[in-house]
Amino acid sequence: MWGAVGEPGVNEWVRLGTAGRRRLATRALAISSTAIVGSNALIGFETFLLVQLSYNGGLLTVDETLRAPNFPGIVTAIVVCIVVNLVLGFLTLRPQFRWFICGDPADHVRRVAVQRIPAFQVLSTSIAWAASVLSYIAVSAQTLTVETVFGVTVAFTLAGMSSACLTYLFAERASRPLMMVALASDPTSRVVHGVRGRMFAVWAVSSAVPMVGLIILNVGRRLHMLPPVAADIDWASVVLALVGIAAGARIIVLVGQSLIDPLTELRDAVEKVHAGDLDAHVDVYDSSELGVLQQGFNEMVTGLDERERMRELFARHVGDTVAELAIERGMGLHGTNAEVGVLLVDIVGSTTIAQERRPQDTAALLNEFFEIVAQVVDDHEGFVNKFEGDAALAVFGAPVAIDDPAGAALAAARDLARGLSEALDVRWGIGVSFGTAFAGNIGAERRYEYTVIGDPVNECARLSEMAKTSRVPVLGSGAAIAGAGEAEAHHWTMLGKRVVRGRTEATDVYRPTDLVPDSATTVGDVISGLLRPVKWLGSAGLMRVR
Repeated sequence: MWGAVGEPGVNEWVRLGTAGRRRLATRALAISSTAIVGSNALIGFETFLLVQLSYNGGLLTVDETLRAPNFPGIVTAIVVCIVVNLVLGFLTLRPQFRWFICGDPADHVRRVAVQRIPAFQVLSTSIAWAASVLSYIAVSAQTLTVETVFGVTVAFTLAGMSSACLTYLFAERASRPLMMVALASDPTSRVVHGVRGRMFAVWAVSSAVPMVGLIILNVGRRLHMLPPVAADIDWASVVLALVGIAAGARIIVLVGQSLIDPLTELRDAVEKVHAGDLDAHVDVYDSSELGVLQQGFNEMVTGLDERERMRELFARHVGDTVAELAIERGMGLHGTNAEVGVLLVDIVGSTTIAQERRPQDTAALLNEFFEIVAQVVDDHEGFVNKFEGDAALAVFGAPVAIDDPAGAALAAARDLARGLSEALDVRWGIGVSFGTAFAGNIGAERRYEYTVIGDPVNECARLSEMAKTSRVPVLGSGAAIAGAGEAEAHHWTMLGKRVVRGRTEATDVYRPTDLVPDSATTVGDVISGLLRPVKWLGSAGLMRVR
């Protein structure tokens, strides 16, 4: 329950049942009580020594200590201080622990109350030390003098300051689990107990209290309110210095740990984010600037995660390569001419398939079909430019140039033919072409898409349609064969020539050598296929091949 690094986080606290919460609340109360008793007892003992040394001229004997007239009063005062502090501390923590045990969501009032636990504990400690002064006066009334009352009041005031600073740090640390749960739904966006306040506590305990004590000690002697030093060494000053050193060490450890813990968690979370883990978050439990930093870090990681999801979604829509290019180049209608290999694959009889199957079955078939297409295209360094109904257009050589775009497109066509034949019981046609095309953003200034436009795209669409109606489902153009490397061109066999409508030069038509047609394919089959209308709208819809 001390909120140290490695302790359960807010998710673990929230998932705890009532029994587990009650057990942890009891444990936290026991730890807090032990801290209050221990710190007050230690500070009370130090105060007792200083009071006795100051009023005995620096001498400390049994007769002048245990048998001193003020001894019962000081012991009673310390006991009263501890008891009052415990009771007030319990009354302050009880409503917050009851809320923690029942597991209700924290509203604004509850969040403020939890954030003020350290301040209320400081108030309880201050009241307890004030009560101790009153109890001392009540018990030692018969032996009191003005000098004694003044000296004890000053000593207990300084002791109360030191104890209040320690109590604040103990309470801040012990209330971290409550802070985690309370701030989980509405993290802090303002500073409640700043780092400056903690640094002030360090200064007060380690410097202000001892120095003020030394000043009062010497002023009291000068005014004859305290006896002069009776020995060669001023033991009162020595003990006060030692008390200041010890108190400073205690406060430095607590303050340092209160700063190190959240910073360590932030450092670990930053390392996770640097490693790519965007689920890394830190629990918000600090009411200082560190709590605002914790919340800011979580918001930053949430923003990064959302941005990464948007980037991934964008990449799934347009492809990884185009997404990276768009991020690199920014917005704008820009593009360039490039030597590209183009592959178009289209399913035969998709209308009939849609009529004969349920819509979800048709969608499942298309998804399986496109999954194979995308994998094969990726394997050959291309990218799927678009899915158009039952067809897919793949580009090789743009937007990222590759060594052999024509060869990559032809090799992808052969591999795709094998993959589709083995996986799907549908007919399809593949066309491959190669040439110069415009590759870039096409559309309006506020809405555009990356695509390729040019003669290779239209020729590819014509060959794909012809392949669907012939006994050879994969056809490549002579330009693609000529542009490919010798190793890939060796796998293709020429079928014949045909002037594709819209072009003035005849197209050499090739098929894969290792692809066996259903029956003997003749030039007449090729020409017959070429004369059939093409239904696929080329590239950006700028030209329909008929």
